Amino acid sequence: MKLIVQIPCFNEEDTLADVVADIPSHIPGIECVEILVIDDGSTDGTVAVAKTCGVDHVLKNKKNLGLARSFQAGMEEALRLGADIVVNTDGDNQYRGTSIQDLVKPILEKRADITIGDRNPGANPEFTGLKRFLQKFGTAVVRNLAKLDVSDAVSGFRAYSREAALSINVMTKFSYTTETLIHAGQHGLVVISVPVKTNPSTRPSRLAGSMFSFLRKQVITILRSYFMYRPLAAFLGAGLIMCTIGSVPILRFLFYYAIGEGEGKVQSLILGSMFLLAGYITIIIAFLSDGLATNRRLTESVLQRVRRIEQHHLEGTNQTARSPAEFAGDD
Repeated sequence: MKLIVQIPCFNEEDTLADVVADIPSHIPGIECVEILVIDDGSTDGTVAVAKTCGVDHVLKNKKNLGLARSFQAGMEEALRLGADIVVNTDGDNQYRGTSIQDLVKPILEKRADITIGDRNPGANPEFTGLKRFLQKFGTAVVRNLAKLDVSDAVSGFRAYSREAALSINVMTKFSYTTETLIHAGQHGLVVISVPVKTNPSTRPSRLAGSMFSFLRKQVITILRSYFMYRPLAAFLGAGLIMCTIGSVPILRFLFYYAIGEGEGKVQSLILGSMFLLAGYITIIIAFLSDGLATNRRLTESVLQRVRRIEQHHLEGTNQTARSPAEFAGDD
């Protein structure tokens, strides 16, 4: 079993060495632990620090692409390197490397496809009251949409089995945390929350400029994922509501028309017709979107199969490249 710990970094020269030093080199059930640093266009000495620390692999983005794209690039590189389990942690030293063993244990025991590091944000003294409320509310929303029992939906400390990593596709540029959970829930992956330890904060989060900006981007990501994976429920519900609203003024007009007082009530007919038309169009969009969602699932299935084929090809190439002495050693 090979474990690759990936660390997306953007200007983390001050904390990267501590992150790397805290990652255990030996974990029960794991034969090989390697470290992959994804440099997201850093302008400081992040890459130099990574090389000084002796990390096994460094993947460089030519420019700053954002956390979500760096995460996806890291997952693909880890799979290419033959990872059986991929752990994602942050370069700001927020999470303790000693908890990696706890994260991978349910995957090794075949009890989970993905594990989420639970920071217990409700009891974290560094979180403000507003941040705790938003954390709890956001997690509840994601839990409802993804149909998963998670307690810290935006935690970036996670472990993925090989099969889960092969199926993950991140579409947003902002953050992968909520989108990958909704994706996992829709694909029937087993997700477990694992209590983890954290370190004191070293700097404010760079993910968003303010709490309002972070909240706005998370809401957009959640809505986008919801409409992407459950469009029939989303649009059909909205269309039926509009049709119901539109029927009320139309029934009002018909009532007065039946008793001979329809004059002056044409506004109700016009208003109701507008709502009915909008509802009808939305219902049509619901069924068209559901067809697109079906095609998306088929495309993701094909992409997963292509990734598996690529992995088998790489494994076969590596076996072919081994020397006769190495083969003899296997005997």
